[in-house]
Amino acid sequence: MITALSAAKAYAATQGGSLGGLGGIGGIGGLGGDAGPAAAGGFGDVLKSVMGDAMNASKKAEGMMAAQVQGKAELIDVVTAISSAESSLETVMAVRDQVISAYQEIMRMPI
Repeated sequence: MITALSAAKAYAATQGGSLGGLGGIGGIGGLGGDAGPAAAGGFGDVLKSVMGDAMNASKKAEGMMAAQVQGKAELIDVVTAISSAESSLETVMAVRDQVISAYQEIMRMPI
């Protein structure tokens, strides 16, 4: 089962950051270390960026489908664009599910 810490480590590894001990999370949401553009905006801006990327991938796939119908695009390009859009959507849905799960767990915590 994937845990929040293992997901954070995987994300940091793909972004070039590193996870130190318990206090040092570099490259994630601007905590501890130089995280580049994500440090200035934080987690909300990262989510907006990911959502924007997913929407752009969907729009590109729709445009490629229309171009294929008009005979202006190759089928392999259309399939690639659709696959990319599907992958982006699945990633966004997985993040959404994890955020909802974390929220529900926080709400179950005793005060």
